[in-house]
Amino acid sequence: MRVGVIGTGFMGAVHTRSALVAGGDVVGVVGSTPEKGRRAAAEFRAGRGFDSAEDLLRHGVDVLHVCTPNATHARLCRAALAAGVPVVCEKPLATDAATARELTELAAERGLVTAVPFVYRYYASVREARTRIRRPGHRPPWLIHGSYLQDWLADSAATNWRVDPADGGATRAFGDIGVHWCDLAEFVTGQRITRVSASFARAVPARPAADGTPRPVETEDGAVVLLETDAGAIGSVVVSQVSAGYKNALSFSFDGPDASYAFRQETPESLWIGGRNANEVLLRDPNRAGAPTGRAAALPSGHPQGYYEAFADFVADAYAAIRGEHVTGLPSFADGLRAAELAQAVVDSARGGGWVDVPAVAKGLAEERGRAATGRPPAARPGEAAR
Repeated sequence: MRVGVIGTGFMGAVHTRSALVAGGDVVGVVGSTPEKGRRAAAEFRAGRGFDSAEDLLRHGVDVLHVCTPNATHARLCRAALAAGVPVVCEKPLATDAATARELTELAAERGLVTAVPFVYRYYASVREARTRIRRPGHRPPWLIHGSYLQDWLADSAATNWRVDPADGGATRAFGDIGVHWCDLAEFVTGQRITRVSASFARAVPARPAADGTPRPVETEDGAVVLLETDAGAIGSVVVSQVSAGYKNALSFSFDGPDASYAFRQETPESLWIGGRNANEVLLRDPNRAGAPTGRAAALPSGHPQGYYEAFADFVADAYAAIRGEHVTGLPSFADGLRAAELAQAVVDSARGGGWVDVPAVAKGLAEERGRAATGRPPAARPGEAAR
């Protein structure tokens, strides 16, 4: 698998590492400048630096990883799809839902496998909760709640390209991390969020601009979102990037009359299961009867599965799907579109007040989501070889 990576920051490094672990040959890296691309290629132990995405695509790759600032995703994805190259694109797929839909439909029309790294799906404890909640006769959760808290912007002097809506989009905290939580909520429970009521807040009124002068903050530091689902459940999620002491604290509790399931990303080896008569903490163990199967099952119990392992499993699934193999639960562009629609509804609610409906998944995109979830490529067009 000849792999190209666009982006030289933290996520570019994570994608490159995961590609190598999955057996890919990272033939090239593109940075915001040719010098950054060459330097990153050396640091990542990749092939070489290229001056542009177009140069890299002309060189020839089997998959392109897009790990750049949000506002650049659409252009780079379009270039790869036009060249017939499958894409792994960091979320958000696009900074607006209309563009995310365009990219999703373009990929479906061309029959190309796509992936968006909602990698928390790949924790075995998350899959365990999903399996148990969805088993026959198990009454579904009626209360869905949790949070995703970080503190990397708690210092008023801290800043990042994500703070500027021109680069990051209209939503920052929710668009960056809140969509991860919503993806898990829908993936695990099988329910779809149908409407939301949101409030945004800023803890810091101004942050340094590129020249060091204070600039008013236009995107939210945190959000509180009420939600309802198509199964009649209610819930909420609290999101923050300015909560001191919380580094990457994603947690959920999906509560039902038969059992409740709670998970914390910072301690991913365990799943708390609440029962009416007794509670238990279930540790990841692929040898336990009924434990989830898949790539995580290759890691013996007692060897903690962490973020790097989950990300590498996601990339390995993406590559397997590109080869036409059967995989389960791979997040595709359809899931990136879903996140964009949720983000748009949350932004609209925060701006206008009150409840806002979230668009239902259209039939064609639901089918595309199903293909990506299983890794079964669509039938080839006449005159084309099936991928």
